[in-house]
Amino acid sequence: MSDMYEEFVNRRSVRVYTEEPVADEDLKKILSAGLMAPSGKSKFPWHFIVVKDRAMLEKLSACRVGVARMLRKAACAIVVIGDPSDTDTLVEDCTIAAAYMHLEASSLGLGSCYIQGRGREAENGQTTEEYVRGLLGFPEEYKLQAVLSVGHVGKTMKPHKTEKLFWNKVHEEKF
Repeated sequence: MSDMYEEFVNRRSVRVYTEEPVADEDLKKILSAGLMAPSGKSKFPWHFIVVKDRAMLEKLSACRVGVARMLRKAACAIVVIGDPSDTDTLVEDCTIAAAYMHLEASSLGLGSCYIQGRGREAENGQTTEEYVRGLLGFPEEYKLQAVLSVGHVGKTMKPHKTEKLFWNKVHEEKF
């Protein structure tokens, strides 16, 4: 097994964090991974908003009905937005960038969780995008894709069981 494969086996979405801050050097590596992600026609349509302020993380924790509460104790959030006028592959490009950051956080021994923003509802009834835009002030033409929680793992999860992979979902030559 390669090192990357080990990362896939061991990486889990983390929803319980300590309140210990993430080192600036580690955060820079995580953001660098996102900035190096591939994008359609090398348009790189994403922008990342890093939120460390505890009061703002508390407010952000209400950005999704019932699933973003982990932001209260996360060291930071990385909000992934993008400009759809840049490319018709905005969703894919931003998702790949977030996945790269997700994997880099794991490789550094940190936890993270991808919180879908596009097409979701905040606890106050607004769309998640409207709610997060109201908090962070990004331009109307930019679209929210996701919020990535990042922090030190407060509860360790077991690795994936490779013997339980759904190999019946893999097809050769034809469906």
